[in-house]
Amino acid sequence: MARRVAVTGLGVACAIGADVEAFWTNLVAGRGAIGPLQSLDTSAFKVGIGAEVDAEVVRAGLKRLRRRPTDRAVDLGLVAAADALEEAGLIDGAPPYEAQPVAVILGTGAGSAESHTTGHARFHERGVRGLRPSTVPRCMYNSISAGISIHFKLTGINYVVVSACTSATNAIGMACRMVRDGYADTVLCGGADGFFDPFYFGIWNNLGVMSRHPDPARACRPFDADRDGTVFGEGAGMLVVESWERARGRGARIRGEVVGYGESSDASHLTSPSAEGQAVAMRDALASAGVRPDELGAVNAHGTATRANDLCESESIRAVLGDAVDSAPVSANKSYFGHTLGASGAIEAIAALLSIEHGVLPPNLNLEKPDPECRVRLVGGEPEPLERPFVMKNSFGFGGSNGVLLLGPG
Repeated sequence: MARRVAVTGLGVACAIGADVEAFWTNLVAGRGAIGPLQSLDTSAFKVGIGAEVDAEVVRAGLKRLRRRPTDRAVDLGLVAAADALEEAGLIDGAPPYEAQPVAVILGTGAGSAESHTTGHARFHERGVRGLRPSTVPRCMYNSISAGISIHFKLTGINYVVVSACTSATNAIGMACRMVRDGYADTVLCGGADGFFDPFYFGIWNNLGVMSRHPDPARACRPFDADRDGTVFGEGAGMLVVESWERARGRGARIRGEVVGYGESSDASHLTSPSAEGQAVAMRDALASAGVRPDELGAVNAHGTATRANDLCESESIRAVLGDAVDSAPVSANKSYFGHTLGASGAIEAIAALLSIEHGVLPPNLNLEKPDPECRVRLVGGEPEPLERPFVMKNSFGFGGSNGVLLLGPG
């Protein structure tokens, strides 16, 4: 018999908050954190804005864990993981920790991008002799999951999922299947990405999908008629999921439930999304949860603020929800903390879970002129009540990867 999947720990490290309370407070207040990049010289780039996590906050989090900075994605993941594990009652304070059979399944889009850039720079400066042996473990994509597993002594399986912007959502979905089907009792899942380095940020600059709006705070405009591209943000989001019975048995606070998951591949184009492919994942998520479209309270959209994505996602939402489309308002969070690529699904799933917990949908920032071609009901510029407790979380990535979570109350 399939087991229910409870969420017992949440941890976040992004531009609007390196703890869940600050994160939620800023969401509801409509306070974003996109601005000129401070950690990177962008004078040669077309775009020089993004959403950075406060460096002092990250340093303080690492100090509490008795860690030195290693790679930005790993560091962000550790800080968020510590909060999620502590809230779930799996760790208490600083290390050393006792070993426990918890799996670690994480998503990432860029992996250890900072370490890759550093390694390439040393190679170009000094050739082969400049490459340190530590470059190998630092540059492995699974250095994120392995680093967290080792630090917190989590002895369950650890690995990363790499599926572009769908990575964290896929990781959460896979973790929930493990719990549901009895392959694991407890999993730390989510995602982390840090990519404000000259190479990785540079190649995305040249792709032509980033906003050039003169006002950074108004640059990311999901579903707005005047949107002109996305804005990058770094960050990590972590969830502890476990069987409902185990959570109840040990008296854990249940923050929500993952009630369904769907996934699909467009199999059509490397970068252009497909409404048909997205709709398959949405329908599968609803079916796996046993939830009807008219029972949905809201949709937390992928909402990248690119013209192609927002139009396509609106079309797929309308196709799946049908007559219920106007009763499930659509929210998009990237205007607050940027597009965090492989971490976005986890950070936005946390936003959705908090909306369910508080019964409130945060406002959509910068939605000054809703695009009439995006024929869905969008949350406005003020918080709205969540009328029904189920929220669909969409994530769609380059390569045609689609992942959708169905989240419910605790």
